[in-house]
This record gives sequence, C-alpha cells and structure tokens, in this order.
Amino acid sequence: MAGVLVIAGIASFLQRAKPQAAGSLDNVTAVEIPGQTAVLAAITFSLRNPGQKSLWVHNIEGKLVTPSGELTADAVSAVDFARYYQAFPTLTANTQPALSPEDKLQPGEEIKRTVIVSFPVGLEIFNQRKSVSVVIQPYDQPLPVTLTR
Repeated sequence: MAGVLVIAGIASFLQRAKPQAAGSLDNVTAVEIPGQTAVLAAITFSLRNPGQKSLWVHNIEGKLVTPSGELTADAVSAVDFARYYQAFPTLTANTQPALSPEDKLQPGEEIKRTVIVSFPVGLEIFNQRKSVSVVIQPYDQPLPVTLTR
C-alpha cells in the first residue's frame, strides 16, 4: 500500500501544471498621476514560449507588493498607450510595443513587450515596493505566467 502511495505521489508531482512560458522584467518606469494618490507604471518585459504549442494571451494584470500589502490591477488597453505617453512622456523610457489580450506567441518565439498598469498608491510607496509583477493568463493553461522583479 505504501509503495502505491509513493508511486502515485511521484506521478502526480511530475504531472502537475506548469506555466507554459517564461521571461523576465526588463524595465519599470512609474509616474504619479497629478491630483490623485495613484501611479501609472510602464512595465517592459521579455517573454518566451519554449513549449510545443502556441500561447494565446487571455488576460494581463499587474501585481504590486508593498510593505503594507498586495495590490492587483488590470493592464490598460493598448489603444490608450499613445494618450498615456503624450500625457506622461517619462513613461516612454525603454518601452516596447504593447502586449494585448488575444496576442499569440508561437512555439520557440521570444518577444519584448510593455504593459501599463495603474496602482492606487503614491509614487513614494511604489518606489519602496517589495516587488512588481506582470501576470499573463493564457486561454488554455491552468497557471498564469508570472514575471516578477
């Protein structure tokens, strides 16, 4: 009986869900929104798909961990990037094209993209963060791809 349990445990460990893609955060630029206690963060990252099938982007979020807790927010729409860049030119530093829902990453492909996220904290708190992440949820995968810096 113990042998069967050990074999079942090993099999379930080897078959557990794993993120399909990997990557890194390359640049984070944040600006405070005047008159609000909020920041816009442009997060640039590299993403590669080492898998055997395409990765279809379903949802994109930003996650911020501060000394007082964790915040999540949906990424702004790619069609709004030009408007944000015009209002806050500092955000354009080291940016790449936007990653959008419905984007597709082919097997073996590597891309560099940017997302913009708004967090309801001041710039000082944002700069004292423990970490910031981009969380990409593919359509057909149980686990999201999380890139943290």
